[in-house]
Formats: sequence, structure tokens, C-alpha cells
Amino acid sequence: MIPMQVCYEAFGTQHGILQEDPLSNYLDEASVYNTRAYPTYFSTINREDEFEPILRNLINYQTEISALQQLDQVGSPATSVTVVNVDDYGAKGDGTDDTEAIKKAWDAACSSSPAVLVVPQNKNYLLKPITFSGPCKSDLTMLIYGTIEASDDRADYRDLRYWLVFENIQNLIVEGGGTINGNGNIWWQNSCKVNKTLAITFLECKNLRVRNLKIEDSQQIHVSFQKCINVHAFNLMITAPGNSPNTDGIHVTATQNILIRNCVIKTGDDCISIVSGSSMIQAINITCGPGHGISIGSLGAGNQEAHVSDVIVDGARLSGTANGIRIKTWQGGSGSANNFIFRNVAMYNVTNPIIIDQNYCDQDEPCKEQDSAVQVETVTYKNIQGTSASEVAMKFNCSKAFPCNGILLQDINLVREGEGTAIALCENVKWTQIGRVSPLCP
Repeated sequence: MIPMQVCYEAFGTQHGILQEDPLSNYLDEASVYNTRAYPTYFSTINREDEFEPILRNLINYQTEISALQQLDQVGSPATSVTVVNVDDYGAKGDGTDDTEAIKKAWDAACSSSPAVLVVPQNKNYLLKPITFSGPCKSDLTMLIYGTIEASDDRADYRDLRYWLVFENIQNLIVEGGGTINGNGNIWWQNSCKVNKTLAITFLECKNLRVRNLKIEDSQQIHVSFQKCINVHAFNLMITAPGNSPNTDGIHVTATQNILIRNCVIKTGDDCISIVSGSSMIQAINITCGPGHGISIGSLGAGNQEAHVSDVIVDGARLSGTANGIRIKTWQGGSGSANNFIFRNVAMYNVTNPIIIDQNYCDQDEPCKEQDSAVQVETVTYKNIQGTSASEVAMKFNCSKAFPCNGILLQDINLVREGEGTAIALCENVKWTQIGRVSPLCP
């Protein structure tokens, strides 16, 4: 049952996306809701079995808050909106194809001022590839209470690289506590990085919030933000088997001003990957593993110019991942990767906990040595603790022509999992130390 008048969260242009969330500030003061009542990330760091139930409860609770009939947001009166239910446009939610019905419902919501599009709970809506296009007439919220599932017929995709696309939309919220299932097992059997479908793509969106969702078993990347500005992605639970190929959790490309917060990501590839054209990125309170860790790059493939800057990872827990915090660039590229801060990170049995690789080579034939490289500089590692599954816990494999500059190591303690001693390998890197650092570059 959806009320005819629902709370609608407006996007104030006066608020930068990386500032405090005004709604969160309001809720902190409200008697019905106290965000501080939930344990912080690090209070659950040694209780893995408790963290995911806490996140699930938070997802459900915040969704209920946003669907209240009235809520005065920071002193402003609630706004009356049009509610569009996909079932009213012919969607069945019984596992048959609902693509056309949901597209009609989207078009109706997008042309209203403002609107909420509702995908009801306890139903399973099967979708072929679909694009939710803007611009829309006004602000729009998509409430996914039920399950959206990808077609398992590969012929439905006709070589398309996308399944769900949200394109050219401003002031969009996608939330609801429901599930988006990419049915990726039909793709994993014949894995190939080329021309394989991405699950959810946000393309050229501005003032976007994606939150309180479970996203699972993507065909390839689970959530991709491409050419977006001002993004909040939080309270997402993203899962796929650890052996599922190329199933990155959150992929950020050519996107500026994005906050990724309170997410659990367990996949077969990078938990978070950040590539060229991206800047002003924060990832806060991230649980990662299995997977390939948190990566910047790869950058500079095919002798291309690439730029990534101003990235903060603050509060992450990585367990059993193939990498921890990784920066990877190809020889022959150009450009810059700079102003990164990685702090308050706990690692458990992680291979390559800290790694910068300016000689990255992800191809069958050996890569030729080249004189140019993406310049990596001004990188801080602070309060990094945990265990390494490999002997080399810290590796800086930097370019001879463009060494890594301005690397700050502060309060680092990485020990070998099991027997043996962890070591650091450092080539062509200029670093400084504050506090205790172990292992240390020779």
C-alpha cells in the first residue's frame, strides 16, 4: 500500500554532494530516528556475522523513513507527488516479460511533476534490456520494493552491452530495499570481457542517489556510473560468487563528486574500480571480499592519456581479496593519478594489501617496455592494519621514467598470515614515513 502523498527528498543546489547530508542531519535530531544508534563500521569489524544483518536492517529502516506520508525536511513542508505503480501499466510481476509495461510506467512518471515510480514488493519483474531516458519533467524517485530480474535468454540482448540504463536524468533517487538480479550465471559460463552486458548503468546523470538496494549476480559490472555529476551511492549490498568473472561491484568512470558509503561488496572482481576522467571521490565504510579489492585503474591502456584525482578511501574492511588498495597503470600511457588518501583500512588475509603497479599488463603477450607512463604522485596511506596472504605486503612497482612521487606512509602494520615475515618491494618510488611502518621499503 503506497500513500497517495509520499515524502519527497529534494536536491538543494546549495549543498555540495560531499558535504553532510541535510536529511541525515535532520534525522539525527528527530525523536523517531537516530543514526547514531547503529553501531559504527569499526565497532563490527571483528564480528563479521553481525555486520550484514545490521546493514539489512538499516536498508529497510531508511526506506520506510523515505516513504513516510509527511516529513518536514529541514523545515520545508512535504511536497505532494504523483505515484505511478508499474502494475497499473500492465506489469504482472510473475516472471513473465514486463519490459514494455515498466517502460510505459517510466514514461508516465518521467513526464509528471514530480513523481514516484513504484515497483511493488513480493513480486518478480522480468526485464529485457531497457533504457530509462530523461530528461524528466521534474524530480523523480524509483522505489524498488520487489525484485527486478534480467532475462536469462542471451538472444534478448542482441550484442547490447547494457541491461538497465538510466540516461540523462537530473534529481533522481533509486531506492526501496528490493533486489536487482542480473542473472549473470548465463554469462559467466562463457566469460569474455568484450561485449558483455553491464547490469546497471547510470549515464550522464546529475544529482543522483542510489541507496538501500540489494544488487546481485550481475552479467559483468554490477553498478556503473559514467559521466555523472553529484552522486550518492550508499547502503548497497552487492554480491556475486567469488569465482564469477569481471563482476566488479561499483565502477566509476568520467564521474565527478561521488560519495560511496556503507556498502557491502562481495564479488569476483574489483569491489570498487575508478578509472579515467573521475575526480572528487569518497568511499567510506566499505566491506569488501571476496573480490579484487579497491582499485584505481587500470589507466593508460593503449598509450592513452588518463587522469584520476582527489580520491579518499576512509574506513574499509577487506577480507580474502586478491588485492587490497591498488593503483594500476599501463606503460606507454600518459596523464596523472594524484591526490589520493587511503586511511583507516583493516585487511584480513589479503594478497597484495598495498600495491602501485605502473607496469600493469593484462594481456596474453608480454608488454613492451616504454618510456612514458601515467604519473602517480601525492598518495597517503594512513592507519593500514592487518594480515597479508602473500610475502609481499607492500609493493611499489613504479616507472623508471616517471617514478612514484610524494608517497606518504603513516602508521602501517601488515604482518604475514600464518608463518613467515611480510616484506616490502619498492622500485622507483620517493616516499616518506611518519610513525611506525611495517614492513618498510629497504
